[in-house]
Amino acid sequence: MRTLVRWDPLAEFAGVSRALDRAFWGAPNGNTRRFDLTPAIDLSETDSEIVVKASLPGVKREDVEISVNDGILTVKGEKKSDDKTETENFYRREIRYGSFSRSVPLPSRVNHEQADAEFKDGVLTITLPKAEEVRPKQIKIRSGVQTNGAGDNAGEPASAGN
Repeated sequence: MRTLVRWDPLAEFAGVSRALDRAFWGAPNGNTRRFDLTPAIDLSETDSEIVVKASLPGVKREDVEISVNDGILTVKGEKKSDDKTETENFYRREIRYGSFSRSVPLPSRVNHEQADAEFKDGVLTITLPKAEEVRPKQIKIRSGVQTNGAGDNAGEPASAGN
């Protein structure tokens, strides 16, 4: 069985990044994407909604913007630095600050007018109800028995010429 893996062209530079880390910072830290502010996202689906969770530690609720356009969910924001850090002398500075943006295609059409978002403990949870036309519909199964329409024989097979 084969597995389909999305090719990341920037992953080709991981070796170069590790070499530069060793040259400038000493021992490698094992994190080749440490300068990336792109939030990690979990996307799940139920029969009635799509739920997206984004990890945004250190980001304030008012610094996050969410939009849905043509089936693409976009989360934008900014992790701002403390003003206090300007006067400190750092020996090591690994916490990154700046703007980020993450866009993901949604697996089905949604009703973005009824979307809901909650931000708690650094996790943004976006709940998007599916559009009515893409929700699963229950189809009732009729019996294959024909009725003759008589009240006392209802449910029994009709006879041809009594």
